[in-house]
Amino acid sequence: MKPLILINFKTYKEASGNKSLALARQLARIKRKKYQIAVAPSLLTLKEITKVNIPVYAQHTDLVGLGAHTGRVPAKELKDIGVKGTILNHSERKIPLKILQEIIQNCKTNRLTTVVCASTISEIKKIAQFNPDYIAYEPKELIGGNISVTESKPDIILEAVQTAHEVSKRIKVLVGAGIHSKEDIGQALLLGAEGVLIGHAVPKAKDPKKFLEGLLI
Repeated sequence: MKPLILINFKTYKEASGNKSLALARQLARIKRKKYQIAVAPSLLTLKEITKVNIPVYAQHTDLVGLGAHTGRVPAKELKDIGVKGTILNHSERKIPLKILQEIIQNCKTNRLTTVVCASTISEIKKIAQFNPDYIAYEPKELIGGNISVTESKPDIILEAVQTAHEVSKRIKVLVGAGIHSKEDIGQALLLGAEGVLIGHAVPKAKDPKKFLEGLLI
C-alpha cells in the first residue's frame, strides 16, 4: 500500500468552517502517485468534505450505534456519509483502553479504517493487541512543536514499528509529532513507518498546497 499522509485539521481557525472545505479542495489537487493523501477535518465539516475527491477521516468516534445518544459520533453514521476512517485516542482526546478496544471493533464492523494514536512504546504494545489498521506514534512532548520525532528520537521509531509488528505484521505504523519537512517524512519511511500524521504544519502554512507538495517530493 502507498504511505498514508493524514492531515489533521483539528479546529484551527485556518481550517474551520468554509476554510475547511477550501483547504480540502486545495489538498485534493495535489498529485503524488507514491502517496495516499487524506484529511481529518472537524466533525462539523465532515459531510461536506466527503464530497471532495480526497479520503476523509473523522477526528474521533464514540462507542455508540444509531439511537438515543445526544452529542455522540457513531461509526455507522460516519460510514453512511462517506467517511473512510477515524483517528482514535489522540493525545487531545484520550480513550480508556477497554472502551478503545470496543470502538476499534465497532469501526471494523462498520468498515472504517482505524488510526489509533499512542504516545509511548508501552501504549503501542497494549493498543496493538486490539489490531487497529494503523498505530500513530506521537510522543506527547513533541506534538505541536517544531522538533520532529525523527529528529529527536529516530531510534524509537524502529522500536515502535518492531513493537507493533511483534503482535501483528498487518498493523501499519504512522509517525506524528512535529513532522514539518520532506526529510522528516523520508526518515520516517526509511525507519519502517508507513506514513505520517501531520497537524499544524499544513493547515497553518502560508500556502498549504505548496507546502505539502514540498514535503512529498
